[in-house]
Amino acid sequence: MNPAAGWEVRHSTGPVARGHGPVGPITSRTVIRYRVYQDTVVLGSGQRDLPGLASRATAAGVDVVRRRSGGGAVLLRPEGVLWVDVLVPRGDALWNDDVGRSSAWLGAAWVEAAAAVGVECQVHRGAYECGLTGRAICFVGRAAGEVLCGDRKVVGISQRRDRSGARFQCAVLFGADAAARSVVPLVDLLGLEPRVEALAEVTGTAGGLHRETGDPVHHGSVPGAVFSDEVFEAFLEALGRVR
Repeated sequence: MNPAAGWEVRHSTGPVARGHGPVGPITSRTVIRYRVYQDTVVLGSGQRDLPGLASRATAAGVDVVRRRSGGGAVLLRPEGVLWVDVLVPRGDALWNDDVGRSSAWLGAAWVEAAAAVGVECQVHRGAYECGLTGRAICFVGRAAGEVLCGDRKVVGISQRRDRSGARFQCAVLFGADAAARSVVPLVDLLGLEPRVEALAEVTGTAGGLHRETGDPVHHGSVPGAVFSDEVFEAFLEALGRVR
């Protein structure tokens, strides 16, 4: 039985840069899960080149690429981040001409997936909020359709639209220490100033999807990679119920 009835499901491996390349015309509902093997800073399509980023990233052993969708930077890591693209053709029942409302259904699917593994979240339905560093770092800002666990963002969604459809790019953070591992390092990599204020904002707004077990790394007896697999399977089931 296909848990994502009506959706084509693909799995992709390889360099992060290749995963952010063109996907061609969008002709059907499609989900693509990418495996990350190298720490990589992914800049939004509209972010300018940042002085010193390349040298700082090289020193830290981190790659730098640019995605085709907008928003702030994301630090993709082999552990602690689930990266999923969702493609919807123009004219599909899920298509919405209003960009501000177009990802509400997608956020709801992620909330349903989180609930299936025992984590309560909610869709952000308010106005765009960016604070001091939100335009630079994805998980500090929050836009309609993205997902919060309490007051901390755990699922970021950006999108690129063309004549054939919309490509939603989703990043899900895992672990109670997700902000420290996958978001805080961006402050120094991007060279954000004033540094103290930027760090305070990052630690106060970004979070990670995890079970309340008291073990921030292994989610109890379930390793982070296994937990992300559970969430992805639950997400596919949630998509299968979307009409």
